[in-house]
Amino acid sequence: MARREVIIKDTHRGLWYRDGVLTKILEAGRHKIPRHINLGFYRTPRFEVVLVDVRERDLTIKGQEILTSDKGALRVSIIVQFRVTDPQAAIHKVADYEDRLYSDVQLAARRSLATMMLEEILTNRNRLSEDILRDVKEAASSYGVAIIRADVKDLIFPGNLQEIMNRVLAAERMSEAQMVEARTRSEVQRMEAQSKMETAKLEVEAKVEAARLAAESEAHIERIKTESEISALREREQAAQAYSKHPALLRLMELETLREMARSGNARIYIGFDGKKVEGERD
Repeated sequence: MARREVIIKDTHRGLWYRDGVLTKILEAGRHKIPRHINLGFYRTPRFEVVLVDVRERDLTIKGQEILTSDKGALRVSIIVQFRVTDPQAAIHKVADYEDRLYSDVQLAARRSLATMMLEEILTNRNRLSEDILRDVKEAASSYGVAIIRADVKDLIFPGNLQEIMNRVLAAERMSEAQMVEARTRSEVQRMEAQSKMETAKLEVEAKVEAARLAAESEAHIERIKTESEISALREREQAAQAYSKHPALLRLMELETLREMARSGNARIYIGFDGKKVEGERD
């Protein structure tokens, strides 16, 4: 019996049917398919292989006009990246898995946008993408398709609404810039005030330290002076005690003093200046 072959690439999988009944899934490689023979009295099974692409692909949902929760009309384009993970479910569960995925994403976008306001859509497009991905992911897996990502590609507003939204966005950007400038100015002022406080604190600490050192120095000088005076008094006390015990020492000091005075011609000694007239002195 003649045979034919089918070659399946790594990018595809094959569904092997025998007389219309799926019997196995073919992996990449070369596969021989028996040729069908019908002789009336003798008939062989009919084999068929259906190829399914399992690569990542993009599906674009274009220009869907949708109403938001505040009754604003807009057109949105969405791009979905997906791949077939279960070839049997993708072919058997739905008539056309790409058409089904298109419808699921379209409905998910409508449900999400119906709960959002125009301003929120402009400022938070990620929420729409996240809602679509969360809503469609489980449904798509039921017919063998895995959603890798879903992103909003374009948002188109009516002309007058687009102009209004542009003004709103410009005002928001201006407000954000002013807030950033105000925060920067406030931070600079705070840093300057903090720097002044630190400088004043350092100056006060320096003055206190200088006063402390001056006080310590003055106290040290006074202590040395006091100790010196006490030492001098002790020396005098010791000298007085010595003179008291040895009067000759005091007489010796007197003689030394007279001798020193005798060396100077201007030295004078005054004796008996009590205001009384000496007997025998003439007027």
